[in-house]
Amino acid sequence: MTDPKGQEHRLETDITTIGRAVENSIVITSKRVSREHARVCREGRHLYLEDLRSSNGVFLNEERVLNRMELRDGDRIHIGDVTFVYHDPETTSVNSSPFPMLEIDAAAGVVRVNRKSVPLSPKEYLLLSYLHERGGQVCSKDEIGRAVWPEYEAGGIFDYQIENLVRRLRTRLEPDASEPQLLITVRGLGYKLNVKE
Repeated sequence: MTDPKGQEHRLETDITTIGRAVENSIVITSKRVSREHARVCREGRHLYLEDLRSSNGVFLNEERVLNRMELRDGDRIHIGDVTFVYHDPETTSVNSSPFPMLEIDAAAGVVRVNRKSVPLSPKEYLLLSYLHERGGQVCSKDEIGRAVWPEYEAGGIFDYQIENLVRRLRTRLEPDASEPQLLITVRGLGYKLNVKE
């Protein structure tokens, strides 16, 4: 993990504490930082960031940390007025166009792509949830219509409306909507969500 001055802070112990008090592993001398502000916990090969009920919060990629969150290479951690960048030594940067990482937090109704929150309309969220629940299965336009529009059976929904909804969702999720990697069209059959585990 590097700070704005380029100083490297190694996260080699099971628990790394961050705060204003001198007892912390990483000390930040700022009034915007609580005495015991945050900690990074190691569990096997995984590292998790937690807020220790700080006054001004901990932010991971501009999103406030409410529950512990796993760190991934390139994550930006904001504590007070200091931004750290996490570098995972296990990660190699060979792939220039990585597969987008999709996270759906159904309990909070939050969708993230590559760790960044993505705002979705209610219908976009319904479509994404429906395809996600199907676990990579191809879903026909009829199935999508019934899942997303309650009035579908009455005949008030047309193919172009489903196609437009898919197009809008792609622009929210895909790095390049013209070459989708997540929301795939299976010609003549329908659509599927391609999520790598």
